[in-house]
Parts: sequence; structure tokens; C-alpha cells
Amino acid sequence: MLALFPELEPLMGRRTGLLSGGEQQMLTLGRALAREPRLLLVDELSLGLAPLVVTRLLAAVRAAADRGVAVVLVEQHVDQAMRIADRVTVLERGEVVLSGPAAEVAGRVQEIEASYLAAQA
Repeated sequence: MLALFPELEPLMGRRTGLLSGGEQQMLTLGRALAREPRLLLVDELSLGLAPLVVTRLLAAVRAAADRGVAVVLVEQHVDQAMRIADRVTVLERGEVVLSGPAAEVAGRVQEIEASYLAAQA
């Protein structure tokens, strides 16, 4: 975990509840990856976090995928998720409305976001 997020080392004696939201997410992701999972389910990793922290977390998720970990990422920030994704699947009310390689779907961010926002209504 500290290899992924060395900024947590000075905080090792602090209670988890006293860490910032970004620090808590780093700790959680680091602990999950330390177990060397075959599958990683990540739900709304960026929720309420600073962009720099989100970038670091998503880079760690991408690195895990590059090492062979299967990753399912649920993320509301489509552009950030698509930068690290291999494939994209968009669900609307439980139905697949769009699916394909991230490189092919990349030009359809507005359509994806519109689908997401429509599902919220």
C-alpha cells in the first residue's frame, strides 16, 4: 500500500476516521490491492475527491489492470474513467445502452453523460 501511496506513511499512526476522504480512499484501495485480487470492483472512486487524488487513484486501478487484475469500475466521471478503461458499458435502468472498446466509445462522451443524467430523472 505504501509503495502505491507513499504519502500515507506519515499518517500510519492516525485513526482511519481522522483521514481525509482522499486518504481514506487511498488506504482502502491500497489494502484491497495488497491482497492481490483477481477481480477488483470499484464503485464511484472519485466521489467528492480532489482531481489530483482521483488521478492518483485511477492510475493505481489502471496499473492493477495492467498486472492482470480484472477491474469493474463504476464511475460518474465518464471522461476520467474512459482514460483508463479498456471497455465501456453504459447501463440505463439495468439495460445495456452502449458497449464497446473505450477507444471506439471515446467520441460518445456526451451521449453517455446524457444517458446517465436521463437515468437520474
